Amino acid sequence: MPYFDHNATTPLAPVAREAWLQVSAETWHNPASPYRDGARARIRLDAVRARLAEFIGCAPELLVFTSGATEGANAVLAHWAQSLPAGSRVAINPTEHPCVLESAKKFFGDRLLWLPVTRAGLVEHAVVKTFFEKHRVAAVIVLAANNETGVLQPWAEIARTCALAGVEYFCDAAQWLGKLPAAGLGGAGWVIGAAHKFGGPKGTGFLKIPVGAESFRAQLGGAQQRGFRGGTEDLAGASAMVAALTDAEQKKVFQESERLRWRGQFEQTVRSIVPGVTVIAAEAERLWNTVSLLMPHTENHRWVTRLDKLGFQVSTGSACATAKEGSSHVLAAMGYAPAEAKRVIRVSSGWETTEAEWNALALALSGLESEFRADNGNVIKI
Repeated sequence: MPYFDHNATTPLAPVAREAWLQVSAETWHNPASPYRDGARARIRLDAVRARLAEFIGCAPELLVFTSGATEGANAVLAHWAQSLPAGSRVAINPTEHPCVLESAKKFFGDRLLWLPVTRAGLVEHAVVKTFFEKHRVAAVIVLAANNETGVLQPWAEIARTCALAGVEYFCDAAQWLGKLPAAGLGGAGWVIGAAHKFGGPKGTGFLKIPVGAESFRAQLGGAQQRGFRGGTEDLAGASAMVAALTDAEQKKVFQESERLRWRGQFEQTVRSIVPGVTVIAAEAERLWNTVSLLMPHTENHRWVTRLDKLGFQVSTGSACATAKEGSSHVLAAMGYAPAEAKRVIRVSSGWETTEAEWNALALALSGLESEFRADNGNVIKI
């Protein structure tokens, strides 16, 4: 069954599975134990952390292994609430992932300043600079790539601007990692990632902290991970995560141009054979794997259900927001009406997705469009 929901989660990569099994069998000991097998586990954990540091470009001691991006987001915002000067204001991109948005609302509430976005959902670098001039902000939150639309943000430029201004910067790189090169993320202040977004195991992730954040504590407990996060480290999970990222960095990310061509062909085909369809943020630079489609005729859940019966797995948007009532906050921030948002489906491929599967999905959408049009008796114009 063609799987087009990789932005929600990815299948476990063979290299990640092998790494997890090997470490679980050979180095299952506690890295904090004083005997030789414990020391071997600690050496292996340090090697895994150093490997991850090479990819994103930072010192290994700045990396903290976590249970995923949600833990990382909560930890960063909780730390800021304690460490930033009283009354500090935080500028935030309104199209952030729910794990970041909800944490920010909890800890900063009405002290959040919402960065304006374009119709494509882009936070322009010049706007961030203007915020520094007009508002006294202590921190900025802008993700690297949006999980619903695939839109890429100018995180590297924002990171440099924040560093020059002495402003904290937090970047959710969960959707970027494994799809595009990780190089440079090490200089982006606070960075979070989740293994299951790029072929690693669920329940594993990492947080990169900036230099000078010695007071940071993700959770209290023992002195593991230099005291940044108490609790016995998941060596097998961390090893599997870094194995998956290594595989992506060495064998996959250079194939982006070919996958962009497949995505472009899919969008062109869908536009030509599905009357009334709109590609969300078509003019913006986006992830090679992501297409957000505003469909005609009927609400997105019906498209998803019928596609599932035809053997195609797509989604209505963020998996973390599907249980909530109301339309997508991402699309709302971009200016789409609730009625329009309810007709949007998200298509997100993986490295294993073939060109033939993209073409087959386009034909399936065309067939369903004809079916729904016949059911409705008319076409909803957009």
